[in-house]
Amino acid sequence: MTVNEMSETGPAAQARHLSVVHSAGAVDLRAAERAVRDLLTALGKDPVSEHLQDTPRRVAEAYAEMLRPRDFQLTTFPNDEGYDELVLAKSIPVQSLCEHHMLPFHGVAHVGYLPGERILGLSKLARVVEMFARDLQVQERLTKQVADWLQEHLQPKGVGVVIEAEHLCMTLRGVRAAGAVTVTSALHGSIRSEPSTRQEFFSLTGVR
Repeated sequence: MTVNEMSETGPAAQARHLSVVHSAGAVDLRAAERAVRDLLTALGKDPVSEHLQDTPRRVAEAYAEMLRPRDFQLTTFPNDEGYDELVLAKSIPVQSLCEHHMLPFHGVAHVGYLPGERILGLSKLARVVEMFARDLQVQERLTKQVADWLQEHLQPKGVGVVIEAEHLCMTLRGVRAAGAVTVTSALHGSIRSEPSTRQEFFSLTGVR
């Protein structure tokens, strides 16, 4: 992943863009197909049967999609009004793959920040979540990566990230605790250090 900062000229000269570009071609689809075919055979299934003959290709393409983040531009604007209250995007859908079992986990992310000198295009909060979610992950790392990245590139007065997710490796196998939800959080700046701001953030997310 590379991040390049650009500034506009003309009337929108105060807008800044961080161009986030991901390396292409990291997934070898043919090798993935062969691996899925071998797995089906190892599981006692016939990969050339009518119902399974196209499964290796479908599985390889599905994993490639889930593990390949999309490029995007993170656009920021001057905080001309001096807005100094929380900005919170709630219930951003999040889907990722557990790196221990390669089974999905899914849920919602609540991402908030206290603006400093710049404010962020709101859709970009969801883009940052997706950027780190499209990988083999653990929820704790995913939560911290989103918070750390926003703190570094937006430089706000504070960042808060909460993720609530159900893990299929926990609900479909093992303990089979259907409906169990895991909650993780990562905080920076005033949202971490000031009790009132911290309480406000968690109150607005609905997490207790």
